Amino acid sequence: MRITKAKYLYQLTFLPRAFPVNCYLVEESESLTLVDAALPYSWKGILKAAEQIGKPIKRIVLTHAHGDHLGALDALKSQLPDVSVYISERDARLMRGDKSLDSTEPQEPIRGDIPNKLKTHANVLLQEGETVGSLLGISTPGHTPGSMSFIDQRTHSIIAGDAFQTRGGISVAGQIRPTFPFPAWGTWNKDLALKSAQKIANHKPSLLAVGHGTMLIQPEEAIIHAIRNAEKNLQLK
Repeated sequence: MRITKAKYLYQLTFLPRAFPVNCYLVEESESLTLVDAALPYSWKGILKAAEQIGKPIKRIVLTHAHGDHLGALDALKSQLPDVSVYISERDARLMRGDKSLDSTEPQEPIRGDIPNKLKTHANVLLQEGETVGSLLGISTPGHTPGSMSFIDQRTHSIIAGDAFQTRGGISVAGQIRPTFPFPAWGTWNKDLALKSAQKIANHKPSLLAVGHGTMLIQPEEAIIHAIRNAEKNLQLK
């Protein structure tokens, strides 16, 4: 596990060289918020990092309901039975293994690793504009129907889940990076993903933190470049 710190944000990276999977600890005055739960074995590293920081994990917030973001959730919940688990109301259905679509949604199959044996379910269902500690939730569908990103209102850093990736070069969800194509393969709807990427850009984040790849400081130019590439690719399809 590799730990990278940026102000109130700690990026925990598992398998950093082969298949980097990130989760994040967000430091509050007396506690920590865990954003995403990485891989099944990651729970020990997550708890060790919290111990090193010296504050308890009080909340687990999920950007979306794919297995590489929920992997350690059951193990963490067994160790931290009193923590609340947050996810968007829409992706709470995916947590339960329900891959049905609403009539108003693009009728494309939901992709990626949807857990079917998860014991833990969210007890707080989020809507856009709600806060969890210092984090403000914004709806960024595309990778999954209910994907959310979270803005730290103190620093204007954005934890974007898989709305972008930076491994293999920055790209919008659904856009293939040949050296790391996996987030693209798991993306549900590329058009909505592009709209969500533009929404993130409009917030002008000071830092972009994603599920796969390094954090980007002052990422505006890189985000715009990724959006333009996605626009070009979607026009060609």
